Amino acid sequence: MTFDLVPLTGDRAEGYRRLTAQAAALLAGESDRTANAANLSSLVYHSLAEVNWAGFYFYDGRELVVGPFQGRPACVRIALGAGVCGTAARTRRTQLVPDVHAFPGHIACDADSRSEIVIPLVHDSELLGVLDLDSPRPGRFDETDRLGLESIAEVFLESLARI
Repeated sequence: MTFDLVPLTGDRAEGYRRLTAQAAALLAGESDRTANAANLSSLVYHSLAEVNWAGFYFYDGRELVVGPFQGRPACVRIALGAGVCGTAARTRRTQLVPDVHAFPGHIACDADSRSEIVIPLVHDSELLGVLDLDSPRPGRFDETDRLGLESIAEVFLESLARI
């Protein structure tokens, strides 16, 4: 199988609709969490400009553990409530952080990261993990990104529901 990676251009909301459709096509017929997280990480990383890390942390019942990702090596374990990822997991709310250096308790896995967005992955009230994206540009992520990435996270969660 080949899959064309097309960077988002033009209207960003429309670009996210196309990216969400690509994600759904990419994950169609597959329910393996690791395989889908790996492919989705690659799709997002190669489709969005100014992103230096895109990937997953999965909740193991105690803490978040790094899963498939694209970018530099990452922190392996993150406690619930720690940093941006742990806060998203604990609160089960998307964290949109324009300047990670201003975020209390930020965990610097990549010193080049300046902004971050983390989407919690919750299915049937159960925390499964988070989808995390970092950028070297302050203020890189906004509400358009939040809505688009939450839609992509939903595609991932729906793929797991096929199990």
